[in-house]
Amino acid sequence: MLVMVTGAAALSACGPSYENGPPEPTSSEIAALEQAILSLGADVDPEEAAATARTAYLYPLQLAESYQITDPPIIHNMKVNSGTRPRGLCYQWADDLEARLETLDTRGLELHRAIANADQALRIEHSTVIVTRAGAPWTSGIILDPWRWGGRLFWSPVTEDPDYDWAARGDVFAFKRARETGARPVLSTY
Repeated sequence: MLVMVTGAAALSACGPSYENGPPEPTSSEIAALEQAILSLGADVDPEEAAATARTAYLYPLQLAESYQITDPPIIHNMKVNSGTRPRGLCYQWADDLEARLETLDTRGLELHRAIANADQALRIEHSTVIVTRAGAPWTSGIILDPWRWGGRLFWSPVTEDPDYDWAARGDVFAFKRARETGARPVLSTY
């Protein structure tokens, strides 16, 4: 019994839960992300940076409502996997946010996908969207992660994420295919 209680307590600490959904971002939070996007390069269009920052913060609030988020992310994952919630796994957040950001038709920015923990048996995989200036490597970008805080956007430069070491999604898929053949591939992360 103690193990179950301890496990439940540990899982509830795996991210916030919001009684009435994630809180609205402040204008200064959106402005800080906008500035970070602008700092990706002198050729980044200010209007594109502003639209991307605003969408990255506000669209996950709509997703949280449609996903019926009421629990921390790990608990919500269990509900999705058991069929009691429609969506809300990290890759679904990333898929949906990426699709929405693509509708902005930004020409000076580029979206990438990354996955963490694909080579670590004791940690769950985690997917995210990364924004860079057009033509720049994904490692120079900014993580846009709505799953981590249950609909409240987490963002940081890829190289400064305190919680995850990221690998390009295509590299992860190649790593998994190689592993299925019995090879012992190595996955490069940042």
